Amino acid sequence: MGSGVQEQRASLTQGEVLPLASSSQSETRSVINSLFSGALAGAVAKTAVAPLDRTKIIFQGKLEAYRLIYRTYLMEGFFSLWRGNSATMVRVIPYAAIQFCAHEQYKGLLGGYYGFQGNALPPVPRLLAGSMAGTTAAMMTYPLDMVRARMAVTPKEMYSNILHVFVRISREEGMKTLYRGFTPTILGVAPYAGLSFFTYETLKKLHAEHSGRQQPYSYERLAFGACAGLIGQSASYPLDVVRRRMQTAGVTGHTYRTILGTMREIVSEEGVIRGLYKGLSMNWVKGPIAVGISFTTFDLTQILLKKLHQMGYTTP
Repeated sequence: MGSGVQEQRASLTQGEVLPLASSSQSETRSVINSLFSGALAGAVAKTAVAPLDRTKIIFQGKLEAYRLIYRTYLMEGFFSLWRGNSATMVRVIPYAAIQFCAHEQYKGLLGGYYGFQGNALPPVPRLLAGSMAGTTAAMMTYPLDMVRARMAVTPKEMYSNILHVFVRISREEGMKTLYRGFTPTILGVAPYAGLSFFTYETLKKLHAEHSGRQQPYSYERLAFGACAGLIGQSASYPLDVVRRRMQTAGVTGHTYRTILGTMREIVSEEGVIRGLYKGLSMNWVKGPIAVGISFTTFDLTQILLKKLHQMGYTTP
């Protein structure tokens, strides 16, 4: 009888623990897959639009951007437009990984709170999940964004590598400089990420309801992502201009200390449209391409990793 009781206890213990372990392993795998998929999505998207991205940063920070771009091309060659892309990769890989992973986690948390499963979140929580994901990623990777902006607008002789940027800024301008422009970044990324994720998820949901297909084709994902990027970046663009001006102030001869002060100076010198929306037309080209590639790469990588797991392969 004692042996039977021990076997029963062992059976109960296994019955209680194994499902929890399995659930824990599944959740861990989901987080790792999201991190890997997000990192790959960010790297692919940013590399594809790196020349346009550098041009946009220069255009926001300089009055004679086209002349500067052309002179850079003549003196340093076409591939100089990819200068700073290594710094972009150092930033965008953790940023995109954190953002996409956080978005999946926030969707799960909000879905549980509101009693919804999967991707069937109502509009407000869907918007909130995207905003929270973008804010989380921006807060954790901001100094890398500052470094990328500096490398993009300075001659290559000024900073030899990413570490050199950190050292010179810290020594010559102080550690606080690494967080210059942080507030407008957070204020801008919340509506940008919120609207981007919201638009993409909403378009996928509407597509599934009208087409009867749960998984859109790749070109449809690209189109949904392009719409998401167009809406999200247009809504937050003035704060993006302010952020770049504050980040590059140390090398452009200006002193920008507050968001409102920076906006006032930009408007007084260049006007509302030419100042706060400078480079927006370029962003309408770059943004939809980058966001479309990013969302599509993330989704397809997630699908691939799940299929590999079902086939018994070990995923990242």
